Amino acid sequence: MHEHGVGGTVREETGPDVRAEVRPRPTMDRDTLAELHRLHASALLRALLRLTSGDRGKAEDMLQETFLRAWQNPQALTRGPEHGRPWLFTVARRIAIDHFRAQSARAKELGDEAPEDRAAPDDPYEEIVTAHAVGGALAELPRHHREVLVELHLNDRSTTDAAAVLGIPPGTVKSRNFYAVRALRSALERHGLAPA
Repeated sequence: MHEHGVGGTVREETGPDVRAEVRPRPTMDRDTLAELHRLHASALLRALLRLTSGDRGKAEDMLQETFLRAWQNPQALTRGPEHGRPWLFTVARRIAIDHFRAQSARAKELGDEAPEDRAAPDDPYEEIVTAHAVGGALAELPRHHREVLVELHLNDRSTTDAAAVLGIPPGTVKSRNFYAVRALRSALERHGLAPA
């Protein structure tokens, strides 16, 4: 269609505004996200509570952000919800690092107390370095020791529950835990951490 403009000029209309089709990013389906949350949220929250020195509000915010990123990145969890814990912990750790960096960059208002009167804040970077060292020490252990430690101490299972998950008798869980703790102590010392 042609249209006459000011001064007799002709302006051509090309029709409706045709824009490139914008495709929404794929997101994780609701059921998969719910299963991922059911399987891993409590363990993630415990870890985030440790990183935030028990600040439940911050830990829950970080947990929510972690699952938001999982929802936005379904391609990262193609092996299924039961295999998502390592990815989720990596994301949560990065969120915590970003949070603490942003927090330290902001100027904080000071009250009447002198800087030397305030308690020194926990160093989240030190906690992260320690977590990596512990992960490295755990990786050095034989699989049967590592599995018992993970079930009893990281997943907070009872001896009976750990035995059921691992398919071994409760007495074997206790015995393996005893030797695994000793082996972990040695590995931690090799990594420069002297356990209490």
